[in-house]
Amino acid sequence: MTTTPELRSVGPGQLGLSGPLVFATAGELLDVSRKMFAGDSGISIDLGGVTKVDSAGLALLLEWLRWGQAERRSVSFTHLPDRLLAIARLSGVEEMLVTGNDG
Repeated sequence: MTTTPELRSVGPGQLGLSGPLVFATAGELLDVSRKMFAGDSGISIDLGGVTKVDSAGLALLLEWLRWGQAERRSVSFTHLPDRLLAIARLSGVEEMLVTGNDG
């Protein structure tokens, strides 16, 4: 199992995230994502490779949505892990993750 997260470009405006999306990795992912989000009018992030998730991971996704709104860029997520959706549902933000934003 991967213990280090990896956020990589998989195409124009498309990123793939693999590894743990947890408190210990969220800060690193936030720093890496700042550079990767620059320049694209829309970002789609595939979460199919996420191996573990907690509330800090959810907070990071919400921050990415906030960035998108502030910069008038669309941000969306695909292959959301069931555990992440459960945390989002309990937090009342599931719809935000499922629908993303349209810039």
